[in-house]
Amino acid sequence: MNRPATASPGPGPLLFDGWIAGVGTTSGTRLVLGHWLSSPFGGFSDVMVERPDGHRLLLAPTPETARFVGETYAFDEVRVVPVRVRAGEDGWSVDAGALLRLRFAVGRRGLVGLLLRAVPGALAARPAWTAVTDPPARLLMGVRTRGSAVGDRREYYGARDLRPVTAATAEFEGRDLGMLATIVPPVRFGFGSTPRRPSLVRVTTTVLAGRQVY
Repeated sequence: MNRPATASPGPGPLLFDGWIAGVGTTSGTRLVLGHWLSSPFGGFSDVMVERPDGHRLLLAPTPETARFVGETYAFDEVRVVPVRVRAGEDGWSVDAGALLRLRFAVGRRGLVGLLLRAVPGALAARPAWTAVTDPPARLLMGVRTRGSAVGDRREYYGARDLRPVTAATAEFEGRDLGMLATIVPPVRFGFGSTPRRPSLVRVTTTVLAGRQVY
């Protein structure tokens, strides 16, 4: 469940620790869930939706989180709705107001997930470590772990675990989005994407303003 958001974050590096799930559907709609256990806003969840026609929508639980995420990534539309998440060992459920219903199953981690879990958490969360992980992430999964975001911000994604999403059902505005599919074409919310194969990633994300140095 989401915890109440705090006031707007102050200066300095902004740390978000939690999970990112990327899911594609046979309808062509792609979904990216951010489930943050801790952040400058407290615990919260948000969903980024890209429709088959390219329309990019953000669903966020409070005006503060909607403003921050909306200023960090690129969207055509932003809506403030309650986003509720139930996370289980083998399956997750997501409800974003009356707009979105998502259920997905999670499989066993493979070699990449095991390797990520072997890296000490304190090291994996350091922005400097992403200089090591960025090249193999681009080569093996087609994603980036560091780069420039919208609004003169920079982001560093420290992945700490990876598990496959093995099945999913989703409805948007009451319409069935079809079965689980690869995330093709890649989503266009910012410099980063998600792995082509639907995945659940444990991650510590560091966000810096343009003039900040970590």
